[in-house]
Amino acid sequence: MDADTDTGGTYTLLLTLPRAVDIEVGALGTHRFPAGAYAYTGSALGSGGFARVDRHRRVARGDHDVRHWHVDYLTGHAATELVDVVTSSGVDAECAIARRLPDGPVEGFGASDCGCRSHLAVAVDVETLRATVESAHREN
Repeated sequence: MDADTDTGGTYTLLLTLPRAVDIEVGALGTHRFPAGAYAYTGSALGSGGFARVDRHRRVARGDHDVRHWHVDYLTGHAATELVDVVTSSGVDAECAIARRLPDGPVEGFGASDCGCRSHLAVAVDVETLRATVESAHREN
């Protein structure tokens, strides 16, 4: 991440799962996550800005075990690896970016406060997904 943590904007976490897993995602229930690459897009426009991404990193490392957002259940799973973060500083483009990415396996994931199908995308490999994510961030 190359953004100032105080600035805020839109971010996409790039994650990998080496094998399929079943994960309970809070009120969304238990869902099957196939092996592959994942992109979760969120916003960090409030107080603290991109410090929210640091919290996601702590959950992924196992240093923080509170599950507040849908993505916490995925990043907090032992099989999940947080590979990278793509950011757009000062931009409120969470939904626009999420809509440009492939569909994910869980309807409503990260999208309980908007009309999007999901803010979680899945693809076969992380490099192809990274290119799509970077393109979506550049276009916004």
